[in-house]
Amino acid sequence: MASEKRDQQHPLYATDRQIVNSLLSGEPTDYNLAELARLRIRYQGFPGARDIQTDLDKVLSQWQLTEAVLFEKTRELHGSTRLYNVRGRRQEEDWS
Repeated sequence: MASEKRDQQHPLYATDRQIVNSLLSGEPTDYNLAELARLRIRYQGFPGARDIQTDLDKVLSQWQLTEAVLFEKTRELHGSTRLYNVRGRRQEEDWS
């Protein structure tokens, strides 16, 4: 009995798709770098959302970055800056 491999639907796909679309047309600001890194981590090894994974690769290429350089830059940013502040309420970082 052969097992079928099926792509899974990520529960945050719709929201993430909008972010990726924004990154594709955006500039490598500190916030956008953090979002790119966060989504790279979220979809790394995920069995689905192939279009998002491909587009994240495109953004890296457009911004002339490697994943290692991206992660190095964002580690520095997270160490020195609060990138996910929302005034008036507690902001939780969404790494799931």
